[in-house]
Amino acid sequence: MHNIMLKAKFHMASVTHAVLNYEGSCAIDGEWLDMAGLREYEQIQIYNKDNGERFTTYIIRGEEGSRMISMNGAAARKVSVGDRVIICAYASYSEEELDNHKPALIYLKKDNTIDHTANAIPVQLG
Repeated sequence: MHNIMLKAKFHMASVTHAVLNYEGSCAIDGEWLDMAGLREYEQIQIYNKDNGERFTTYIIRGEEGSRMISMNGAAARKVSVGDRVIICAYASYSEEELDNHKPALIYLKKDNTIDHTANAIPVQLG
């Protein structure tokens, strides 16, 4: 039996481009993809904190060091430049793999510089 679990997350990235007439998907800074262990064409979920939109697309590699988050094609209609988004990738893991599973979490500042990274989300307190 396999479990679908969080593989990686870019938390609070700022959308830098919204290009309606570009071949679909979401371009993400290539350095960040390498840090998070994500690949071009991998499926992602995007959660727009500013307008509540939630949608699925796939990754295309953006220029390394560009701090780019570009929503392209139909995805461009779900965001505005400057919106803060959470981008998540999920993967299937066996029970044995879960013993050592730690997602790659990358937290971004409003200017898309990296604030910090982690491998666990803090416990929510009541």
